[in-house]
Amino acid sequence: MKWYGRFRAALAAAALTALGTAAQAGPIMDQVRSRGTLICGINTGVAGFALPDARGVWQGLDVDLCRGLAIAIFNDASKVRFVPLSSSTRFTALGSGEVDVLFRTSTMTMLRDTTLGLRSLVPYFYDGHGFIVRNSLNVRQVRELNGATICLIQGTTNEQVTADYFRSVNVPFTPVVFERTDQAAIALQAGRCDAFGTDASQLAAVRSTMQRPADWTILPERFSKEPYGAYIRRGDDEWFDLIRWYTYALIEAEELGITAANAEEMRRTSNNANVRRLLGATPELGQSIKLDAAWAYNAIRAIGNYGELYERTMGERTPVGLPRGQNNLWTNGGLMYALPMR
Repeated sequence: MKWYGRFRAALAAAALTALGTAAQAGPIMDQVRSRGTLICGINTGVAGFALPDARGVWQGLDVDLCRGLAIAIFNDASKVRFVPLSSSTRFTALGSGEVDVLFRTSTMTMLRDTTLGLRSLVPYFYDGHGFIVRNSLNVRQVRELNGATICLIQGTTNEQVTADYFRSVNVPFTPVVFERTDQAAIALQAGRCDAFGTDASQLAAVRSTMQRPADWTILPERFSKEPYGAYIRRGDDEWFDLIRWYTYALIEAEELGITAANAEEMRRTSNNANVRRLLGATPELGQSIKLDAAWAYNAIRAIGNYGELYERTMGERTPVGLPRGQNNLWTNGGLMYALPMR
């Protein structure tokens, strides 16, 4: 069977040659490289995901995912421009080319993926719809909000989830719809609404910024699946591949124990074939998506693996204070799982 071994070796060499000599990396990648900047759509302001700090610098999980992607492409975190977008304008802005990618607390749904001319990619955060209420209401279950006024955000899945639930239990409510989360939070604290319905992570973010967080309770019930994923425009397979595997790379790094602090040493000394591939000690992963061999290594060394991102922006030691839960690795009882990177 020596001929078979030679055949496989020749086939692998031909594949790598084809990858290395590809004329283009796809229209969006070509535009990004020509422009010299990645344009990333983010939230207008939700703690833990995207919120300016005291110096006006954007911070959060979505923001760091954008920075990491810029590093994977350019090896330069400064080559990203953030465009804050409301829920009702985000997909229009992406479809029109105003941004290259959305990392913007956007639930992956079938109709969004099949009817808007867009593609959703890989879940990077798992959530569920919930409600926050003032403690003084003495509400323990959502169905007790009979006739309540509920703050909601326009253009979100939460509008439909709320209406569907209250209709199913034959309980009336009055929606008050806002363009942005911060507007709903202000109205809630001012007493214009009895409750606020949105994803639980965003409820925790809202509570963390209130004057008296202890006065508010996030009710324990969850009414939907809300997996967040990046969105891009349809029709560019190379751009799809890059962002898909970039997201998996951060999860894979945590699975392999690669951190921002040890990435350099592991690239230099590890004998693990998966580690060597991911960190670019061997070039095939970078070649397959038309990037430098060190694309994932550069991103991980700068922003960390997925677990580091989560704990820094959303974790229990942050004001948002969310346990990993379903956002933990599959080996720790969560849902985070990277497809094999080989």
